[in-house]
Amino acid sequence: MSTTEILFRPLKIGNLAVPNRIWMAPLTRCRAGLEHLPNALMAEYYAQRASAGLIIAEATMAMEGNSAFWKEPGIHSQAQVDGWRKVTDAVHAKGGRIFLQIWHGGRACHPALNAGKQPVAPSAIAIIDEVHTPEGKLPYTEPRALNDDELPGIVAGFKQAAINAKAAGFDGVEVHGANGYLLDQFLRDGSNKRSGAYGGPIDNRARLMLEVIAAVCEVWDSKQVGLRLSPLNSYNSMIDSDPIALITWVAKRLNDFDLAYLHLMRSDFFQVQQGDVMTSAREHYKGVLVGNMGYSADEAAEAIAAGKLDAVAFGVPFLANPDLPARFKLGASLNAADSSTFYTADSVGYTDYPAMAD
Repeated sequence: MSTTEILFRPLKIGNLAVPNRIWMAPLTRCRAGLEHLPNALMAEYYAQRASAGLIIAEATMAMEGNSAFWKEPGIHSQAQVDGWRKVTDAVHAKGGRIFLQIWHGGRACHPALNAGKQPVAPSAIAIIDEVHTPEGKLPYTEPRALNDDELPGIVAGFKQAAINAKAAGFDGVEVHGANGYLLDQFLRDGSNKRSGAYGGPIDNRARLMLEVIAAVCEVWDSKQVGLRLSPLNSYNSMIDSDPIALITWVAKRLNDFDLAYLHLMRSDFFQVQQGDVMTSAREHYKGVLVGNMGYSADEAAEAIAAGKLDAVAFGVPFLANPDLPARFKLGASLNAADSSTFYTADSVGYTDYPAMAD
């Protein structure tokens, strides 16, 4: 009996029968062009990976004018809805299931990507890094702190994105609350220095994210809504003074929503912050818990067998291996990913990774 057999046990999330626990994590690939339009190449890419238990499509702009990656997709126009419909139709034709990750970049956006528009954030604190733009690499700029009376517009933008995702044929949506983007910027105290209703203690810092989730759950059944969090990740100049307390509070509070899943990144890209957020999440969150970051097939199977997780989302391995579940089942070797093509514009390093039978 294969040690990874448990990865192929079905899982029910909402109205979806998910055939395996090997999910595809959201991976920004920047193939949507200058108009941020999903296209036939993207449809081919996602359809190739339809054997994933669930595909979580890449970070997608909920609202116009908030680009952080130059050529990432959006879901705020009819043309984008139509483009995504080609993607979802292609995935469903292959028997797959796909959620859309809806997202606002916050201070990770840049004026050079948004017609000179200043980015917004909970507080006027810039990311200490550079971003790729049409003008070359540029330092991040200082964002403008949002006023409280602007936040209902942010919530409304996410709600409209959820409406558009439904029109585009997705099976559900994932709210992006991770990796130093807007909702995460509000959530963690290193980037949120506000006072008032959206700053200070955890319950205030989490308020915007919870309002967004509640609004999205007015569009979708809550069991078709997921949330991604990264309490430890220092990417985009992020830090929190007590990430364990943060995930404990949020995990408990999320039980009020009966979500499809909580998708939790377990570590820090740069190993600056350490801690065990997975154990606290499992203890306090009563729904489906999905782990992410650096799992092998064997470790994923062991964690699921031990009841620590319900599924694992794989990123780079899915990028380079369109047939990843089949490879895990057979214990086959994996294609190596070419990082130089992660954010390029064409099919090379995107749709040309071979499946085992090729």
